[in-house]
Amino acid sequence: MNELATLGQIQPGQMMGSALPGAARLSRRAKAAIVVRLLLNEGADIPLEDLPEALQASLTQQMGAMRTVDRETLASVVEEFAQELDSIGLSFPGGMVGAISALDGKISKQTAERLRKEAGVREMGDPWDRLRGLDAASLLPMVKNESIEVAAVVLSKLKVALAAELLGLLPGPVARQITYAISLTSTVTPQAVERIGISLASQLDTVPPKAFDTGPVERLGAILNSSTSLTRDDMLTGLDEADRGFATAVRKAIFTFANIPVRVSPRDIPAILRRAEQSQLVIALAGAEAAGMKDVFDFILENMSGRMADQLREDVTDAGTVKPSDAEDAMAAFVTVIRDMEADGDLQLIVEEEEEP
Repeated sequence: MNELATLGQIQPGQMMGSALPGAARLSRRAKAAIVVRLLLNEGADIPLEDLPEALQASLTQQMGAMRTVDRETLASVVEEFAQELDSIGLSFPGGMVGAISALDGKISKQTAERLRKEAGVREMGDPWDRLRGLDAASLLPMVKNESIEVAAVVLSKLKVALAAELLGLLPGPVARQITYAISLTSTVTPQAVERIGISLASQLDTVPPKAFDTGPVERLGAILNSSTSLTRDDMLTGLDEADRGFATAVRKAIFTFANIPVRVSPRDIPAILRRAEQSQLVIALAGAEAAGMKDVFDFILENMSGRMADQLREDVTDAGTVKPSDAEDAMAAFVTVIRDMEADGDLQLIVEEEEEP
């Protein structure tokens, strides 16, 4: 809006009377205020936030200094405003953000990213809003790579719950240094906080694209979940020899039939049984004791109604001895039901506590 972009300076005491004079005697700022007021009255959505802060303040002050406008003056201002719009032959996007957006797809992604970084612009509004939208695990690498002082500012700008979670993920000595540094942030200027936010948010745009949606631990854990126990044990043994830390992480990501008593809440068993196929459950339980998993058998039966448990015991007895391969397939199918329920948000697996060394 050209009138808004060319607001002049307010003169002290200007336009304070009960009625304004003709349009010819009004300043451009007063005319712009009249146009904005008219458009707002008509329900127009004017992006005044796109104006520089100084112009926003000037416009607000001008509107606060004005009272009434007669119809003749209003009509003159609107006519002049319309003529100015008609005289505009071409307009350009304001600022570097608008220019980059206008050229989206016309210049290379690398060039656009470099221009954003060099200009220090924010592609998506307040950078702290973007940072607050991340989880603690995503923020952790950035905080670790920054100085203690910057980390203190980050924690101060995050929501309390997120800051507390992030603090808990940091090593003890580092966390203590940051908590002390927070006490020294009272003199940090808003401009410094904004620069820190822009710098951190820009790191989100420079993260190289990933070929996989999940990490290697999750991917391998899912593969081994669907593997036979013999293959799974063999792979984990090999991983222990190559990278014990990675092998430990993969073991935590694996969820098998044997893990049910320690990873599944007893209250979720009835819901799981309603989703599982009865015939497969019978085969899985029939092969559980022979596979050394009687504790799983007992856990499932103990957390269902007595009548259903008695019926299931009879079915298992009638099934007799089952092939190990059939039992393993049935166990895998039962585990798949639990995994699907977890993905749907119908249950949450218990995270095993790490053993003390």
